[in-house]
Amino acid sequence: MASILDEYEDSLYRSASVQQSRASVGIPHSGYVNARLEKETPIFNKQRIDFAPPEKINSLVVSSNQLCMSLGKDTLLRIDLGKPDEPNQVELGRKDETRVYKMFLDHTGSHLLIALNTSECLYLNRSVQKVRALSRWKGHLIESVGWNKFLGSETNTGPILVGTAQGHIYEAEISVSEGSLFSTNPDQYFRQVYTLEEESGPAPVCCLEIERGIEGKFFIIATTRKRLFQFVGKVPEGTEQQGFSSIFAMHADHLPSFREFPANLGFSEIAFYTPKLRSNPRSFAWMMGNGVLYGTLDYSRPDSILSDERVWVYPSDIDITVNKPISIVLTQFHFLLLLPDRVKAVCTLNGQVVFQDLFLEKFGLLTRMIKDPTVHQIWIHTEKVVFRYHVQRESRDVWKMYMNMNKFDLAKEYCKDRPECLDIVLAKEAEHCFQNKRYLDSAKCYALTQNYFEEIALKFIEAKQEEALMEFLIKKLSNLKPSEKTQTTLLTTWLTELYLNWLGVLEGDPSQRNLYLDTREKFRTFLSSPKNKDCLFNNRASIYELLASHGDTEHMVYFAVIMQDYERVVAHHCQHDEYDEALNVLSRHRDEKLFYKFSPVLIQHIPKKVVDAWISMGSRLDARNLIPALVNYSQSASTQQINEAIRYMEFCVYQLEETQQAIHNYLLSLYALCRPDSLLSYLEQAGTNPNRIHYDLKYALRLCAEHGHHRACVHIYKVMELYEEAVDLALQVDVDLAKSCADLPEDDEELRKKLWLKIARHVVQEEKDVKKAMACLSSCALLKIEDVLPFFPDFVTIDHFKEAICNSLEDYNKHIEELKREMEEATQSAKRIREDIQEMRNKYGSVEPQEKCAACDFPLLNRPFYLFLCGHMFHYDCLLQAVLPNLPAYKQAKLEDLQKKLAATSQPSKSHHRPKDVDTISLGKGQQSREQIKADIDDIVAAECVYCGELMIRSIDKPFIDPQKYEEEMQSWL
Repeated sequence: MASILDEYEDSLYRSASVQQSRASVGIPHSGYVNARLEKETPIFNKQRIDFAPPEKINSLVVSSNQLCMSLGKDTLLRIDLGKPDEPNQVELGRKDETRVYKMFLDHTGSHLLIALNTSECLYLNRSVQKVRALSRWKGHLIESVGWNKFLGSETNTGPILVGTAQGHIYEAEISVSEGSLFSTNPDQYFRQVYTLEEESGPAPVCCLEIERGIEGKFFIIATTRKRLFQFVGKVPEGTEQQGFSSIFAMHADHLPSFREFPANLGFSEIAFYTPKLRSNPRSFAWMMGNGVLYGTLDYSRPDSILSDERVWVYPSDIDITVNKPISIVLTQFHFLLLLPDRVKAVCTLNGQVVFQDLFLEKFGLLTRMIKDPTVHQIWIHTEKVVFRYHVQRESRDVWKMYMNMNKFDLAKEYCKDRPECLDIVLAKEAEHCFQNKRYLDSAKCYALTQNYFEEIALKFIEAKQEEALMEFLIKKLSNLKPSEKTQTTLLTTWLTELYLNWLGVLEGDPSQRNLYLDTREKFRTFLSSPKNKDCLFNNRASIYELLASHGDTEHMVYFAVIMQDYERVVAHHCQHDEYDEALNVLSRHRDEKLFYKFSPVLIQHIPKKVVDAWISMGSRLDARNLIPALVNYSQSASTQQINEAIRYMEFCVYQLEETQQAIHNYLLSLYALCRPDSLLSYLEQAGTNPNRIHYDLKYALRLCAEHGHHRACVHIYKVMELYEEAVDLALQVDVDLAKSCADLPEDDEELRKKLWLKIARHVVQEEKDVKKAMACLSSCALLKIEDVLPFFPDFVTIDHFKEAICNSLEDYNKHIEELKREMEEATQSAKRIREDIQEMRNKYGSVEPQEKCAACDFPLLNRPFYLFLCGHMFHYDCLLQAVLPNLPAYKQAKLEDLQKKLAATSQPSKSHHRPKDVDTISLGKGQQSREQIKADIDDIVAAECVYCGELMIRSIDKPFIDPQKYEEEMQSWL
């Protein structure tokens, strides 16, 4: 095992060197580049608003991108942040010492409540320009408003809750009519529903929040300076518009559940984080005297919505007696505290200050901080300046905090798109699991990191955790790239070794039987994995050696099957005398080469099953390659076993219709050895045509002669047309067989007569049977009595031949009469021929002057022509042109030779000094020769009409266009 690890370390030497070189220039151990190419923007990015208020800012609220700002005593400025260049200014109409105490803007940005320090309240709708006093609200200093996010609209608030400085909670509803906006009071009703108290009596209602859970359950959160109350109850379906009186009525006789803390800021403030628009808040942060109570909201709980609560004390530099926090805002992972001169951001995961922004004195003291719940922007203002914070990628460092808290799943969730951070988390999780002896989990995590392989492997080896090491190697193997072949090979080999070691340990322990079976299944899954197939195949020799060294023949066979190394599987079964299993493997995979290799062994033990397997393979097997196995087997086997060889050979010959000579010769030898009855039927079925016989005639003749099969030899002689030898051998067996052989040479009467004479001599001399000899005369018309007489002895009387002699004389007389009749017929035929010739000499045909050549359609009489009995007429040259291409080659050559001779006789003599008589004689001879030449030409050219004769019939299958000129003709048409 250690040696394999050393080899793997060598293979990773280069990658390790690269990682070390990275580390030397500041690259972390994980191998990921952690350098930041540009300065990363802070999570809370501050922006000063380019706005110079004409008067000091008293109050500011923002919701749904609608900003409302109270300036001085009497001015209200409204800005749609989507159109910041179009501010809207509204006058409150108050000229006395009245000042704005607080403002409340609903979640839609449509309803604005303005609480005055004179215990009055004004209302302004986004769609109007004039404020309206709420008469029913007069006499109450408004501290908080709980907006109805479920029934409110742009013109109606729905039932809302209002908290006062006197500790009273009122339920109210404000509605405006579009047709007559101020014809009626906007406040529909204003009634008290509850009073909040502390130990000293009623206390100001600092915050109100209304949330709806599942199944119509409502949760109302109300806070005082030291207490946080929860009112939980159901509002019957269809009665939501009637308000929340029923919920508060449930707590008329007893206090609702609440949280109380001893310290006191003089006020408190609660903030909520809502991840998405129109969704329920997910977490809360309550700023009070002892710190910040932070927790999540669980709407499935029956009595309390607050969950996972914890108190984060204020940072050490905050003294609530000197610089107590003013406001709080909650984001996904932080809450921001507003102090008179700075802003602090505290992480809700660990309570650490992660951000602090100090404001210059020239801006004045910070007054208020508020968050727009729809766009998640944070606004801060002094009396002079307005600032806005953008929250950017707040979760960027959350993974570190979760990692340090050992919440690795959450840490991985927040860095899944940052591989360098994910590697750090995985390494930390792996180390944590290792320290807690969760070795398998540790191995899975280590396999996903970029840590040095050899360090991790040695770590598990030193801890003697082979199972965890195997898990690590398996995961590491699955993460390797296809190009990393060396690493893949080493890991595969090492895992095989570990599996075999582990299986060996478990197999010897009966108590670990289930674990053994489970491990065996994992090992087989590993061996059969498609991803490992190529590597295992390329290194199968090493795997075989490992399996052999452990003596694990079971998995050796399993691995051989996976590698399709069926030769090794069959050899294994044969070595262990498992011949049926070996044959099953051969039959299942149908590999011809394996059949050829192992058939000699298998047929010695299970001949019938082997032959059945051969037959099932059909034509896929070449029977010639199986003959050696059959020969070895048949030489040492009994007749019954040889029958199996004959069965397969018969299948090849009769079913597969094999024509290979070796197959037929071998079947012939088996027949000659064990089945002589089948031998003759096979030979007769093969026929007597030597060209269609597939066995070797000479080999068959020698084989049959050696085993004394005379009838088979006679048949072979007949096929070889050795009739004399056939008759000679047949006479030793049966005269009738000899007679059948004697009639075979039908075209050679002399030979037939000779063969019959052999039979007659045998019958007379050997059998001395005169009647049978006379029967030979009647069987063969070629034999006469005079041919047979010399074979009889002298003492034989003529009585035995009287009938034969008389028949012979009668035959001679008949023959003479036939000759006379034929001579008379020949004389009459000659006479008729002479008459026909005389008649033909006087036959003629007439040609009209207007007749035209049938070929060229020009007048016929202009040139030499031919007239045929059918009526067709051709010019000599036209007929020659039509006939010449269709003549055989030898006639074309003869015609060309005759034309040359004719041309030579047409030339005048060049000699002018020859005697006159000599010239005349030569001319006469030339004229006679010329006529003969012309007659020979006519016999060739004008033998028949080119349109009516055989020439036209023979040309019916000839193409109209010469194939050699087809391309040329085709191009001419383009």
